[in-house]
Amino acid sequence: MLMEVAFKAGGIGESHSHLHEQISYCFKGKVAFHIDGETLRIHAGQSVVIPSHTEHGVTALEDNTLRDAFTPLRQELLNT
Repeated sequence: MLMEVAFKAGGIGESHSHLHEQISYCFKGKVAFHIDGETLRIHAGQSVVIPSHTEHGVTALEDNTLRDAFTPLRQELLNT
């Protein structure tokens, strides 16, 4: 499953975990991922892999656009 997510500067994606493996690609801007107690800052053209069942969240350092890929498919996101 592939989806696009956008955050305004200062926006926060609350910490959570799920059974899905996630790959997030920063298409535009800068973002800080908080993964399992560590912070990883990425910018346009970079990506991060988040293993399944790993606690993670995000803070937008600038307005940004992310492309998130999940496997397996996240049924709960199909109608959002």
